[in-house]
Amino acid sequence: MHTLLIVDDEKNIREGLKKALMPSGYKIILGKDGDEAEKLFMTEKIDLAVFDIRMPGQSGLEVLEKLQNIERSVPVIFMTGHGSVETAVEAMRLGAYDFMTKPINLDKLEIIISRAIKQKKLEVENKILVAEVKKNQIESLVLGHSRSIKQMIEKIKLVAPSKANIYLYGESGTGKEVVCEAIHSYAMPHKPLIRVNCAALSASLLESELFGHEKGAFTGAEQTKIGLFEAASEGTIFLDEVSEIPKETQVKLLRVLQEKKIERVGSTKSIKVDIRIISASNKDLQKEVKEGRFREDLFFRLNVVDIVIPPLRERKGDIEYLAKYFFDVYAKENNREDLHITNGVFTAFSSYDWPGNVRELKNVIEKIVVLSTDKYISHKDLPDRLKSHPLGSDTVEIPLGITMEEIEKKVIFETIRYCRGNK
Repeated sequence: MHTLLIVDDEKNIREGLKKALMPSGYKIILGKDGDEAEKLFMTEKIDLAVFDIRMPGQSGLEVLEKLQNIERSVPVIFMTGHGSVETAVEAMRLGAYDFMTKPINLDKLEIIISRAIKQKKLEVENKILVAEVKKNQIESLVLGHSRSIKQMIEKIKLVAPSKANIYLYGESGTGKEVVCEAIHSYAMPHKPLIRVNCAALSASLLESELFGHEKGAFTGAEQTKIGLFEAASEGTIFLDEVSEIPKETQVKLLRVLQEKKIERVGSTKSIKVDIRIISASNKDLQKEVKEGRFREDLFFRLNVVDIVIPPLRERKGDIEYLAKYFFDVYAKENNREDLHITNGVFTAFSSYDWPGNVRELKNVIEKIVVLSTDKYISHKDLPDRLKSHPLGSDTVEIPLGITMEEIEKKVIFETIRYCRGNK
């Protein structure tokens, strides 16, 4: 049952509306003025409100403005005996659902109420759907079931909707760019995400790329160029390998963080930018600060929230899951769906420390899929650095309840694995 709040200083009007609407199955709560309406919003679960605009004390418009901070999702229908275009425009500007003039057409009011409640229900369902999509976006990008990865995903969900700058720390190949994409897609999927590899650009080129430049600012600047900070406005800019930014550019970056303004190279005009900065490095920035290579004030501005991405060797339980995922991707990409991986390969994978982390694992799997000439990827197909790792037990576990055909297949696979692919 939906609860309707009707507020009018004239008793006969609010009582008459209650009598007319109750047969439709609504629970009706009445209020005589704006003060009472505020209190009812605080104590009752209201699904829809019908307000008179002109009441003693607070007007209906003043009440709506206050109620925006209490419950934004409640549709409000205004009614007045003094209808005007200006009043209707002001009501809609403040967030009213609809506007009616007295005397009230009850049939029309019922239609508007029914439509508003249906729209509210759709909005609630949409919020639930969006939340689920966001959850799936993160977990489809940040792969893994280990405790450290689950904790990282929960932290991403907490920090992503905020405006806080985020610093990602992880060894090379751990997936810092993937985590950045997950944060951005969770919070602002329809806004720009600009990626900058600070280590790949010289000091002068980096400054021009980030801030842009005016025509004639330097030799070769034949036209005005918009910088990446401007291009990322209202979205996210990802500064990868931020520790490589030169000291002179660090000063300018600090100003962007403090004032939310930039100046193009060759210009004195300030341009406002509204961006979130996600930065990353495989170096310990605190150590860089202590050794004088990175500004301390800039470090604290960038590192409002830090997210540490664990190396693959510290989440061994994810290795087989990731390997199977990448194997499926590259097998499909190379039209090799007939390929199978023997268990010995997974054992070798789990025994290796993966200094190159997830990136190294991806590259190894892509290589063995592309170069495989057999239907089975076995120990012999692995790079030499992985072949020195143990293959595991020389016994086969046969669970009860499986068929002889399944047993035979399992024994053959395990034998091939144990014999390092030697048939």
